[in-house]
Amino acid sequence: MIELEGVPELVDPVMVAAFEGWNDAGDAASTAVAHLDREWKGEVFAALDAEDYYDFQVNRPTVWLDGGVRKITWPTTRLSVVRVGGDKPRDLVLVRGIEPSMRWRSFCNELLGFAHELGVELVVILGALLGDTPHTRPVPVSGVTSDPDLARTMDLEETKYEGPTGIVGILQEACTHAGVPAVSLWAAVPHYVSQPPNPKATLALLNRLEDLIDMRIPLGELPEDARAWQVGVDQLAAEDSEVAEYVQTLEEARDTAELPEASGEAIAREFERYLRRRDGGGPTAPPGGHATESGDPSTYLRESPAGRTRPPKPQRPGTTDGDADGAVDGGDPDPGATDDSGSPEGGPGPTNPSDASGTSDAPGPSDSSGASGPSDPSED
Repeated sequence: MIELEGVPELVDPVMVAAFEGWNDAGDAASTAVAHLDREWKGEVFAALDAEDYYDFQVNRPTVWLDGGVRKITWPTTRLSVVRVGGDKPRDLVLVRGIEPSMRWRSFCNELLGFAHELGVELVVILGALLGDTPHTRPVPVSGVTSDPDLARTMDLEETKYEGPTGIVGILQEACTHAGVPAVSLWAAVPHYVSQPPNPKATLALLNRLEDLIDMRIPLGELPEDARAWQVGVDQLAAEDSEVAEYVQTLEEARDTAELPEASGEAIAREFERYLRRRDGGGPTAPPGGHATESGDPSTYLRESPAGRTRPPKPQRPGTTDGDADGAVDGGDPDPGATDDSGSPEGGPGPTNPSDASGTSDAPGPSDSSGASGPSDPSED
């Protein structure tokens, strides 16, 4: 039995989870949960035992100095709670950690134990994958669930995916079998600029989460960071004619595929978000002005918190990144259908910029650094 001392009774709690590693391309999902924790000043109330779930040769502990005293931080998963007031108070239980190395069923059961004790009514798991999507267009975010009733009532897709999965898919299925409503939200990250961070994808996930749980989320500097990121990628892509031509191919395919939606549900959803932010005293940018859209290049190129004014150079299509920051591996299928090939694997982009029908290799897990890899949204 899990005993929670010092945790107050929560109001209509929703558990929001994200895990670094295979299901976190561009660190978009884990950064989204970190943003919620930071903006709402979450208080950590529990951490899972690192010995039970992590291989320390894969996810190594770190040593740091605290006033001259050496301390060790172990890789683990932590839970925090945020109290959200306002006209419609609703509390969040935030789960943030690294995809476990072992004992996944016990890992999920322990998280579900916390969810049960706290009275969680809905579990939302965030993920990100590499896809054939241009950085110049709004980030596709797909919402999927294993519950047909939930899919119908919340306008989600019912997953039909079969194949390799990550901890996001396992946790969602564990929730389903335990009778806990669970949803996975997946953002598609351009495979040719997969290095973290990706504030545009993070912002898109938060916007979709806001719609799902009907709660205004403070965005802080994310909209400006997202626009600056896009401007930086625009500049770098323009320096390589091959990449620029490939991006144009993706834009044309995306615009053709989404033309009906652009005039219907997407506009209505955006206007509802605008009204919610206006009524909640948030930013009053007009509909369409959030950072999943293209911004004004002359306004939003700013220095990032890390001091880097431009993101890393985009990978040439068809090449793989030799380091740990999101190599172009294959991905599992995306319900948002960013793969022009029609391939059931839904992998990242073509290996030849002039050929938008190719697919890349099968999915593979991230390396020991916990770097982002492709994910499996239809399953999750």
